[in-house]
Amino acid sequence: MTADIRRPTPPYPEQKQTPPGTTRQMDPKPDHGEESYKGSGLLEGKVALITGADSGIGKAVAIAFAREGADLVISYLDEEEDARDTVKWIEDAGRKVIAIAGDITSEEHCKSLVQRTVNEFGKIDVLVNNAAFQRTYADIGDIDAAEWDETFKTNIYAPFYLSKAAVPHMKAGSSIINTASIQSKQPSPHLLAYASTKGALLNFTAGLAGMVAEKGIRVNAVAPGPIWTPLIPSTMGTEKTKSFGEQTLIGRAGQPAELAGAYVLLASERSSYMTAAVIPVTGGEIMM
Repeated sequence: MTADIRRPTPPYPEQKQTPPGTTRQMDPKPDHGEESYKGSGLLEGKVALITGADSGIGKAVAIAFAREGADLVISYLDEEEDARDTVKWIEDAGRKVIAIAGDITSEEHCKSLVQRTVNEFGKIDVLVNNAAFQRTYADIGDIDAAEWDETFKTNIYAPFYLSKAAVPHMKAGSSIINTASIQSKQPSPHLLAYASTKGALLNFTAGLAGMVAEKGIRVNAVAPGPIWTPLIPSTMGTEKTKSFGEQTLIGRAGQPAELAGAYVLLASERSSYMTAAVIPVTGGEIMM
């Protein structure tokens, strides 16, 4: 493994949060591209809806999209402080933004997110299905049915609900981007439910791509490896958090900002010949 002196490397400070966690409590603080991402107009005039945009990958994507010229609707559960910070960065980029709290496991809420986007901006060009739920367990007997349901409803039902609602409003050239995971191909036993949903999401991506291709809508996925987000200290044990990402070729966890370019590519016309594709951003871990 090679150390990267430009980014924080393990061991990370000892820390533990209550799920779903907040950015403010993390040490080191994640980099969402607040100071580093420079736009070049790739998404000028587009309107995007991003779920889970209060923190982590979703926040980095929202900042990048805004600096590329997009107006945004950001969806989050109830993390008000993190969401306000995301809104600030979008507005600082000179773009319009609407932040909407609520539970995407509800089909009605998903429908309302899409309808609000269309009502406020007149269209929806990009849907980023990013929000996710995960917990870690050592034994299948410790996973109850309610938690299994919540994981699937958040990670695979919600993308279905949102895509179903969005597609009728999308024109040719529009894009749906799903946040998958290296777990979809290399499942960790302690992430049984989460990894199962991410495997399903890859199949959903490929199947939906075929279903909407004749409409000119592209459907792709980004598959992150270990990324430093609030999910980590809030759902993993202290020792796993301290060493998180050290197994990668780069030798550390990725920062949310390091994924933003993949989403910008898939949302822009530069990926006009890409659909049913998966972009791995894994620090060198191979997706088998």
